[in-house]
Amino acid sequence: MINAETSAATDTIVRGACPHDCPDTCATLVTVRDGEAIRIQGDSEHPFTAGFLCAKVNRYLERTYHRDRLTHPLRRVGPKGEGRFEQVSWEVALSEIARRLAEIANSPDGPQAILPYSYAGTMGLLQGSSVDRRFFHALGASRLDRTICATAGRVGMMMTVGANIGADGEGVPECDLVLLWGTNTLTSNPHLWPHILKARERGAHVVAIDPVRSRTAEQCDEWLGIRPGTDAALALAIMHVLFAEGMQDDDYLARYTLGADELRERVQEWSPERAAPITGLDASTIRDLARRYGRARSAFVRINYGLQRHAGGGMAVRTIACLPAVTGHWRHPGGGVQLSTSANFRFNAQALERPDLHPDVRTINMIRLGEALTTPDAGVGGPPVRALVVYNSNPADVAPDRNAVLRGLAREDLFTVVLEQFQTNTADWADFVLPATTQLEHWDVHLAYGHHYATLNRPAIAPLGEAKPNTEVFRQLGRRMGLDPALFEDDDEQLVRVALDSTHERMHGVTFEQLMAHGWVRLNIPSPYTPYANGGFLTPSGKCEFRSARLAAMGLDPLPTYTPPYELPETAPELAARFPLSLISSPRHYFLNTTFVNVDSLRKRAEPECVMHPRDAERRGLVSGRRVVVHNDRGHFAVVLRVDEGVREGVVWAPSIWWGKFSPDGQNANATTSQRETDLGHGPVFYDNLVEVSATD
Repeated sequence: MINAETSAATDTIVRGACPHDCPDTCATLVTVRDGEAIRIQGDSEHPFTAGFLCAKVNRYLERTYHRDRLTHPLRRVGPKGEGRFEQVSWEVALSEIARRLAEIANSPDGPQAILPYSYAGTMGLLQGSSVDRRFFHALGASRLDRTICATAGRVGMMMTVGANIGADGEGVPECDLVLLWGTNTLTSNPHLWPHILKARERGAHVVAIDPVRSRTAEQCDEWLGIRPGTDAALALAIMHVLFAEGMQDDDYLARYTLGADELRERVQEWSPERAAPITGLDASTIRDLARRYGRARSAFVRINYGLQRHAGGGMAVRTIACLPAVTGHWRHPGGGVQLSTSANFRFNAQALERPDLHPDVRTINMIRLGEALTTPDAGVGGPPVRALVVYNSNPADVAPDRNAVLRGLAREDLFTVVLEQFQTNTADWADFVLPATTQLEHWDVHLAYGHHYATLNRPAIAPLGEAKPNTEVFRQLGRRMGLDPALFEDDDEQLVRVALDSTHERMHGVTFEQLMAHGWVRLNIPSPYTPYANGGFLTPSGKCEFRSARLAAMGLDPLPTYTPPYELPETAPELAARFPLSLISSPRHYFLNTTFVNVDSLRKRAEPECVMHPRDAERRGLVSGRRVVVHNDRGHFAVVLRVDEGVREGVVWAPSIWWGKFSPDGQNANATTSQRETDLGHGPVFYDNLVEVSATD
């Protein structure tokens, strides 16, 4: 076994990392016997993840050894979309793919007619963003703007505190107030919860702010059922109360912020009485929350990416990020706002990805894939997209405006290659499907966006069948297409060393040798970590920028403000008259986007459903257990209705994302979502979505 630690005569334990799109990036221990992985568990010595795995990753061996794993290259033999393929050799597959891509690259349309499409099917730097990027950059393909998750919030944080760096979750036990704002922590960030419980044991009050009474909200001391997309209005009203009642930290404001007077003037307009009808919360509730926040010694605000999936998502994150600078909560361990910790990691991405190669090419936003595949100029100018290479993603199910995406994938003149572990809905539309390895079968190195530990993943077992890592597939394609051979010389172990070749002070001590010995290493930052206790913001001014000159230069409001959703009765009354319900399609507890949907033991725990408030159901004559269709002008999907007071009135919750082929009508929630973009970062507006719910015939 490769660099494995022997625990018994016949067993070895291999250190690894969970690769999935979750803040926690768990350190794992895989037990291997006679070449087969027989157990996966968390590393109990890890200071943050502490040895337990989520309900999904606990089933990772079932997924790895699934009867439907793709283990051989496949070539399409039937019409597109039917999913009929024949097995071919790697030599045949790679030679044909290289030939087809070269034909397009050398045609009058040029290499920009080729589009890579990938995201966070793995969060690993090697299998997610290394040789693949070198390949497409050297080829001169169109670049993909990877916006589908976090860009609105990331830009909101950048415009306020300078980087996506926030409070440290390990400091939460020191807090006396925890606000879980737009986050279902027990599902999407479960390893934070024990730290919250420690704070509660010491007297902390825990509040969930969410349109849905989620699994997490049920465990909190208080649930505030806010209207979707109105979070900035609530934050402005909180700051109104803070200033009006003298709960601001004048010293912190004077030393470490820019534009405090302008902010004070702006929030004078935002009384709780003004915010109440916008947010759906009582003015007294808003005032009580503001006072609790202002009186707290140390308050931790955890925001997640759901609240930024609205028209004003970037500004919502920016506005919330202002709160701890008003009160000075940044001074204390655990105090502040956390959206992500990712910007603290300074791996050598430039050397891994080589973005300097062919920099002057067009960029296509991944959330507008439907438009890119169905318009002659891909929606941005230039040639049509003639080839699509998909890896670490399943756009047929996860991209917005699903029906537009499917129309694009159905084009007979679109050459599509998919690297996958399973025959997803996207793979059904491919010309070639190439079998990909799982996390147990390849090298990788990981950052985290919920803690401060870099993690190494070592292969525990040999690849099943003929599966290959993404890195090897793109190496072989690059060589076949005659690209610079120096780009493809590094093997995966060497790529780990390339990623770690960083001079940034936070990476000091994060070495290959340390990761091999321990599996994970904390960044070179203090403990407790209080990034802005004494200012030190990474903005142009070095201060928390309530007033942003960069936003002003973009023609946007330089101060925190409320931008209402695109689809709301107040902003789109005619649309709301036909589709009066706001759809929230956040992740199901047992799925991670579409990963794990095909794991039988997990899929059996649920069915496609939507949850509706009793009064909304009564108006429509609907009852629990009834088959219904959720629909708008963009599309529809069939689910079973559950009537429950755990969603606020006017909201429908449809936990997602089901594979289309496992859904009653072959559709999922993304049949109804749009390709519109957020105010900042060009992100998606998945939850800015008006629908109606009707009984099926």
